[in-house]
Amino acid sequence: MRRTSPLRQGRSGAALLCAALLLSLAGCDAEGSGTAAPQKAAGPSVIAPGKPGEGAATLSAGEAKKRLGDDSPNSADFDYIQMMIKHHAQALVMTELVPTRAGSGKVKRLAARVAASQKPEIGAMEGWWESNGGPKHSAGTGHTHASMPGMATEAQLAELRAARGGAFDELFLALMITHHEGAVTMAADALSEGNNVLVEEMANDVIAQQTAEIGRMRGLL
Repeated sequence: MRRTSPLRQGRSGAALLCAALLLSLAGCDAEGSGTAAPQKAAGPSVIAPGKPGEGAATLSAGEAKKRLGDDSPNSADFDYIQMMIKHHAQALVMTELVPTRAGSGKVKRLAARVAASQKPEIGAMEGWWESNGGPKHSAGTGHTHASMPGMATEAQLAELRAARGGAFDELFLALMITHHEGAVTMAADALSEGNNVLVEEMANDVIAQQTAEIGRMRGLL
C-alpha cells in the first residue's frame, strides 16, 4: 500500500481548498450573469476543509487565497528535475542493450517496462523544466555521474556491453537495482526539500514505481 507523506496530505488539503474557491467563484459569476441581486461587497465565502479531527471553516475569498500558499519551484525542485532527466537517460542506455544480449525472457520483459515508463517521464520532466523557466538545453546537464546516487560508471557500462546470456542478465539486474535505489533516494530528497506540487507528484511516482521494480528484479537474481 502506497504511503502518503505529510507534505502531500497538506497539499491535498490545499488542492481541495482551491477547488472549493473555484466553485464558489464560478457560482458567483453565474449569479452575476442573470437577474439575481448583486453579491455583497464582502464577496463569496468558501468552506475550507479542516485538519484531521477539526471542523471545516468558512473563509472569504481573500482568506482562502492566502491559505493556498506558494508552490513556486525552489532550487531543490530544479536540481531534482535536472538530475533525474540524466538519471533516467542512463537507464534507457542500459535497457537498449537487453534485446540483443539478455538470455532471460523475464529480464527482457522487465527492461521493456522500464523503458516504456521512463521515456514519457523524461518528456514530462523536460516539459516541466521549460514551463518553469529552466535554462534552455541544460535540463539534462550540470551534474556529474558521481553527484547522482546509483549511476553506473563507464567501466561498468563497458562490462555490461561485453556480457552475454546469463552473465549479462545478472550484471544488468545488479546495476539496475542500484540505479533504481539511487532514483528513490533522489526522489525522497526532493519530497523533503522541494516546494513544487508537480515535482512532488513526479517524485512520489518514481518512489512507488521503482520500489516495485526493485522487488521484481531481486526476485530474478
